[in-house]
Amino acid sequence: MAEQSIVRFAQRMEQLPPYLFGMINNMRMKKRAEGHDVIDLGMGNPIDPAPEAVTRKLCEVVQDPKSHRYPVAAGLRNLRNEIAKFYQRDYGVHLDCEKEVICTIGSKEGISHLSLALVGPGDTVLVPAPAFPIHIYAAIIAGGNVIRIPLAEEDVFLARIATMCESLCPSPKVLILNYPHNPTGALASLDLFSEVVQLARKYRFMVVHDFAYGKITFDGYRAPSLLQVDGAREIGVEFGSFSKSYNMAGWRIGYCVGNREIIEGLAKIKGYYDYGIFSAIQIAGIVALRDCESDVVHQAGVYEKRRDVLCAGLRRIGWPVNEPKAGMFVWTRIPEPYHAMGSMAFAVKLMEEANVAVAPGIGFGEEGEGYLRLALVENEHRIRQALRQMGKVLRGLKSHDENPLVGEEISADSVS
Repeated sequence: MAEQSIVRFAQRMEQLPPYLFGMINNMRMKKRAEGHDVIDLGMGNPIDPAPEAVTRKLCEVVQDPKSHRYPVAAGLRNLRNEIAKFYQRDYGVHLDCEKEVICTIGSKEGISHLSLALVGPGDTVLVPAPAFPIHIYAAIIAGGNVIRIPLAEEDVFLARIATMCESLCPSPKVLILNYPHNPTGALASLDLFSEVVQLARKYRFMVVHDFAYGKITFDGYRAPSLLQVDGAREIGVEFGSFSKSYNMAGWRIGYCVGNREIIEGLAKIKGYYDYGIFSAIQIAGIVALRDCESDVVHQAGVYEKRRDVLCAGLRRIGWPVNEPKAGMFVWTRIPEPYHAMGSMAFAVKLMEEANVAVAPGIGFGEEGEGYLRLALVENEHRIRQALRQMGKVLRGLKSHDENPLVGEEISADSVS
């Protein structure tokens, strides 16, 4: 009889399902190791380089031995000051860089650690769904309960929040927001934020807004900041990231701004968990904020062109889709004849037969089932190639299905 393992995980581990994105990534890496050219539309991992000025500054500072020491955990004062200037310049919001700004190792780490500061057993967190997984599981790991509120029109969404606050005892402690939304691309108006602030005051809950995609906008749209609303700093904070705007995903640098008590709580938790961000990266971040606005505008334009190519191509192969006005993803329902396959099975089919990686909607919660998220990270040529390969798979599926595909006849040659 085999000896029983002495390893015993904490109970919270039983609440964490398999990370589906990790499974897709493992499949992609295995196929590439076997020599297949897999086009990756699954992960929001930018392939474009960071601004040249940012990389040049990093290379310069890293030569200084002083940058090799432990950094300041809350972030260099000059970087926090530059973040405050950015908010003043772009949103007309004045921030005290000493008490209302803290730097984080990306927004994902920041949200995770903030959950440990705000949430514990018996606390309830409201999360719009579908949702980026950490918005749900950061609270669960911290010991809290999560109630998912389906995304809907603003008035319906607000009414659902109010209903939860009135029907639960104790009432919810935190509301997580994420606009522009990952994965759906849903947008928020200042009116929505204003109503949320009023609800937060009335029902005494805190608001955490993940604003990671705030600078990636299209068609003249400009995403508002939660902090533009009067009273927002009394009830919540906002997270931002350098990952998407400046193509600095692997650098792991972000920030949290807003309510000074919440910032202080995050700083206290981080003081126990980490030593902050490598100083050279922080100094490069200063250059990004100060000198690289034109690079951000250019990158948003690159994503907009990729969006247009992807959406037009999907329509040509009979796949109805709406163009997002922000973010770096297209959220699309699986074509109706194949909807019953489920998003994971459909994603695996595309990986195996089309050599195209996509993110299954079920990975964002049960509300995402029946959808796929396609990232705009590959160049236009690769996106067109992916469309041709997906078209061939759909044509093959159609030939084995009695139900005709809604839309035009699928042809690999029809994708330009």
